[in-house]
Amino acid sequence: MKPASLKQIKDELATLTPGDLATLTARLISYKKEIKELATYELFYKNDEQEYIQDVQNELADIFEDVNTDRLYFAKKTLRKIVRIANKFCKFTKEKTSEIDIYIFVCRKMLELKIVNKGSQQINNLYTSQLKKIDTLLIGLHPDLQHDYKQMTENIRL
Repeated sequence: MKPASLKQIKDELATLTPGDLATLTARLISYKKEIKELATYELFYKNDEQEYIQDVQNELADIFEDVNTDRLYFAKKTLRKIVRIANKFCKFTKEKTSEIDIYIFVCRKMLELKIVNKGSQQINNLYTSQLKKIDTLLIGLHPDLQHDYKQMTENIRL
């Protein structure tokens, strides 16, 4: 079966009743966890970005507590997991400032672990890639916001 085009799907969705649309949405959400997380963002956090950022930071902070700093191999694996989760949550929001806040939080927590610049090139590269993401996002912001965020990121630069 060949899937329909996006336009065809949008046209067909426009013809559905609200009850049928709710049923279809609930059925689609039940298939993948990421779709359920996106629906949660759209329904509960879209109008309150600060609460969303705080919840994401709390979830990431819980994972940072589990980082095994004694063995760099395990620390690297956990940090990759954290970055993957942060990227996923940044995908949901369309606010560049929210993305920057999340990435700055990840960088600060990585520095608190005191394993950056401790002998693992992979961890250093992971940290540097987060800084590059922040710099890329800063380019699209208003100059006043750029200045504010650049001051914030000066503290996390090596």
